[in-house]
Amino acid sequence: MRNVKLISYIWVLFISSLFFVPSFTATSNEIVYTIPIHDNVERGLYAFLERAFEEAQQKEANLIVLDVHTPGGEIAAAADIAKLIDAQPIETVAYVNTKAHSAGALIALHADEIYMTGDGTMGAAAVIDQAGNAAAQKVNSAWIAQMRSAAELHDRDPQYAQAMADVTLNLPEYRAGENALLTLSAKEAIKVGYAEGIAPNIDSILAQKGYSDPTIVSMQTTFAEDLARFITNPIIVPLLLSLASLGLVMELYSPGFGVPGAVGITALVLFFFGHTVAGFAGYESILLFVIGFILLIAEMFLPGGIVGIVGGGLVITGLLGAGANVTHMAYSILVAMFVAAIGMVITMKFFGKKLHMLNKLVLHDATTTEEGYVSNINRIDLIGRRGITETPLRPAGVMDIEKERLDVVSDGRFIEKGREVEIMKVEGSRIVVREVD
Repeated sequence: MRNVKLISYIWVLFISSLFFVPSFTATSNEIVYTIPIHDNVERGLYAFLERAFEEAQQKEANLIVLDVHTPGGEIAAAADIAKLIDAQPIETVAYVNTKAHSAGALIALHADEIYMTGDGTMGAAAVIDQAGNAAAQKVNSAWIAQMRSAAELHDRDPQYAQAMADVTLNLPEYRAGENALLTLSAKEAIKVGYAEGIAPNIDSILAQKGYSDPTIVSMQTTFAEDLARFITNPIIVPLLLSLASLGLVMELYSPGFGVPGAVGITALVLFFFGHTVAGFAGYESILLFVIGFILLIAEMFLPGGIVGIVGGGLVITGLLGAGANVTHMAYSILVAMFVAAIGMVITMKFFGKKLHMLNKLVLHDATTTEEGYVSNINRIDLIGRRGITETPLRPAGVMDIEKERLDVVSDGRFIEKGREVEIMKVEGSRIVVREVD
């Protein structure tokens, strides 16, 4: 009997374990998200990272590994990404997969831990403007403060972060100072406490952190996100707007709807698509632009000009609202307007008489002598004839030729009344005379 009860207890425990083992396995399985930060740092990258972090939180991930390989990029975009990393409740590790320079260095410093490849480098974080020159002192000072804050946030010595952006800070043992920025190698980063270790790959990082057989989820950008990153690049934005303005200007002067109009509209659609996917353009910006564009078209059929002014204002407002940076968008719009103006001049000069809309706006007829038009009778038959002045010529006055009164001017000298004069030349209604000696 005892044996039967013992066997029954063992059987119950065995059956119970079948229910608890799967549950235990599911809860103990660690989830790691790997997120690439490659190429240039720009505004479009923010939208991808936001989606990736949100998914990692929903899946209750244990760790986020940022695979960093970038030469840098926009400091404003890097600052926003840094805030996004700081707001994550999940532990983050920056894996400097060869290089994290400039804006990439700031992003790496905001991670909880940093690991690097053996040939990895981090630093060289000077602020460079679009012309390739060093930024103004005010901008550079703010950037240095951001770099120091990023280091202090995770108890790293801030002087090394400052030296990455400040050429005046001398660290000769690390080749920094005397107009040289600090760039740390992997071993140097470990030595100064800026990296926890060297890892040839992400699996090595996980092993060093004690993760055993975790579930690794590799996030990848979608086609729409890749396109948005390309379109929102500061170099591409003015090119798109210039292409749009030039295409639409050419279409205005072409019969029907053709290639220029299709190119212009496509450029505008791409602009708003990219900025919408990146999270910069809202529906209100698109609506303002569309209404303004319709008013600009209506201006061609309505008198006054008020409709066109309002339409132009709405178009510019819509574009400014859709951009990631108002100042950069303003410059881009100015570039597009300049390109459109040049396009109009070229169009009118070389293709004016062939273009449909231009023929309605420009008068091509001329009242030339060859066409039979004369503005005044040219009395060239009077040249060489003589008469008597009826009034003094100062220098204009009246002369008489065989009882025909003529309005004349002297050749520049004063001529008294009653003097004999000779007609020297006739230019339309202007008759020039001189006194006969």
